[in-house]
Amino acid sequence: MKKQASFAVAAAILLVVSGNCLAQEISGAIGGTGQGGYTGRIGLGFDWGRSWLQSETGRLTGYWDAGVTHWEGGRQASARTSFSFAPVFVYEFTTLSTIKPFIEAGVGVSLFSGTRAGDRHLGSSFNFEDRLGVGVKFANNDRVGLRVIHYSNAGLKEPNAGIESYALFYAHVF
Repeated sequence: MKKQASFAVAAAILLVVSGNCLAQEISGAIGGTGQGGYTGRIGLGFDWGRSWLQSETGRLTGYWDAGVTHWEGGRQASARTSFSFAPVFVYEFTTLSTIKPFIEAGVGVSLFSGTRAGDRHLGSSFNFEDRLGVGVKFANNDRVGLRVIHYSNAGLKEPNAGIESYALFYAHVF
């Protein structure tokens, strides 16, 4: 219960900060791990305001993502919290409709509240975050999609079991 309270406080801080900074979006995700646990995530997005490789097919853009994830489940370490920060590249496909499909990928860093999450021993609290996602962007720029995020310390410390979150996400643009 204490860990859930810390997640709620961190989420509330992100909401307050989002109103006072340059964040362009707030996102939420609910998902699970490969070990049967559940994850809940809240994040802020900071758009780069740039586009590359524009063509008839689409364009490449991106954003900075700062997030807090709550990890629940597992016999060894339930109720963990992780804080992460990552640059995320997004390729938006051009369509004739107001709904645009996209793919996203990014690599960032994260800090867990312990070295274990669920039934995994991560080896260290510091981990890297690798993500892949797909989804659709609506006319108002809100997005919905599926995302896979892998966390591991990249062999910097043993053990290096790693853990994944498979989630459905929604991002609301301010």
